[in-house]
Amino acid sequence: MDDKSVRTIISLFLVLVVAFLSLAARCFYVQYVQNEHYTEVCTKQQRGRLIKQPRRGAILDRSGRVLAASKSVRTIFAEPRAINDTLNTSKNILNTSVKLAPIVRMSATEIIRLIRESKNPGFVRIKVDATATQCDAARQIYGIGVETDWRRSYPVGGLAGHVVGFTSLDNRGLSGIELQYDDKLRGSAGQNIFFADAFRRPVQLRQQSSAVTDGVGIILTLDSVIQQFARSALIEQYESYEAESAVAIVASAKTGAILAMVSLPDFDPTDIGHQDPNTFLNCAITYQYEPGSVLKPIIAAIALDSGLVNRHERIYCEDGDYRGKGFGRIGEYSNHRFGNLTIREILVNSSNIGMAKIGQRLGKDKLYDGLRHFGFGRKVGVDLPGEAEGLLRRAGDWTGYSITRIPFGQEISVTAIQMVRAFCVLASGGRSVQPFLVRAVVDSEGEVIKQRHSTPDVGYIVKPEVAKWIVSDALVGVVEEGTGKKAKLGKWQVFGKTGTA
Repeated sequence: MDDKSVRTIISLFLVLVVAFLSLAARCFYVQYVQNEHYTEVCTKQQRGRLIKQPRRGAILDRSGRVLAASKSVRTIFAEPRAINDTLNTSKNILNTSVKLAPIVRMSATEIIRLIRESKNPGFVRIKVDATATQCDAARQIYGIGVETDWRRSYPVGGLAGHVVGFTSLDNRGLSGIELQYDDKLRGSAGQNIFFADAFRRPVQLRQQSSAVTDGVGIILTLDSVIQQFARSALIEQYESYEAESAVAIVASAKTGAILAMVSLPDFDPTDIGHQDPNTFLNCAITYQYEPGSVLKPIIAAIALDSGLVNRHERIYCEDGDYRGKGFGRIGEYSNHRFGNLTIREILVNSSNIGMAKIGQRLGKDKLYDGLRHFGFGRKVGVDLPGEAEGLLRRAGDWTGYSITRIPFGQEISVTAIQMVRAFCVLASGGRSVQPFLVRAVVDSEGEVIKQRHSTPDVGYIVKPEVAKWIVSDALVGVVEEGTGKKAKLGKWQVFGKTGTA
């Protein structure tokens, strides 16, 4: 054997050695270094998961009337990869569609089209909300399955749409109580793990890794009957004034429980896909506006509580024309002219000048602190998302105009729910009141998990005698003695272009 042949043999031998060493290195890398990775990949190929969705909790009013609930919906579906697992694909699809058509009351042509055009090899929806009989018959056809899911329904429609809210197609809360308590209402899904064949079909149940937990139920303080009356009355005012929006809130002054909350324009959560998104905002908690004369009783209560004003003294209202350095000119509504008025008469006649002088007596700090104690300039926290804070600038940023304008409702922005809280304080004898919408949380068996109790009789914003006098004397006088009862009542109940009531 010559030298050339020897070198060739040696070269080939070296190549084989290198190849075997590379193969050994690769085997070591796969079996030891990447062991966990490939074990996981293999497990995924052999294992399938069957997810069972929980039932979303119901939302009820204070009397147990259903405002939102979930019902079981059966969906008949086809699995294209199972139907196409033989050589004669077209014949299989045709045979399957012909068998299924009379069961679901669809044409075979339509079923063939759905299967052929599906981009998902494991699922194509054929019929939603199928009956039990249809599902039993469909299960007998190879490649056809049945999936059970939950669909959200709202029996009262748009009556309490802004409070209850609505959900997405996958049952996640998007607004209102549905969003605020989504994690509790939604519950947690369960899953069964099973061995699957190459077409992802179940072969043998392996284990149940987690059990399904249905969502809890929410009982609101709303009363559907009161809500209906409030809505009907508000719609009448809304249409009469041709308002852009309107709000009505009914609350228990003692407990703070919201019995009705209406926001117009409203929407129907049962057909959310065809609603105007501009109607989704709850004006009762999101809209901020200058309250105007409605704020005057609150300022009067602050002034009386401070002792800087008493009920019997008379304040000169400048015959309708008050001017001064640093605060400009202040006039009266409709150019009224008032002389000496008591604080009751100032409220009855809604005198801007009288309120401006009360504000000057209080001073920036006392007026600011009083308004903050009543809850202005911060969220109420009423169990709903998206609440606005309103606007109450710091006293250090006020001017002479501020101290004389804020007392009659200018240079301050509030929300309707803030005004409700403020008047609840007066109506409950000066006691601090926290408005709320959720009365109780219950589990799937109806057992109470959490219950809201009434606000304890502690923490007074103003003295009880001050609050009682404002409500029982001054405000009654506003209605009974105001010039033109109907006009005066309208002035106090509906104000501003947005038509807030």
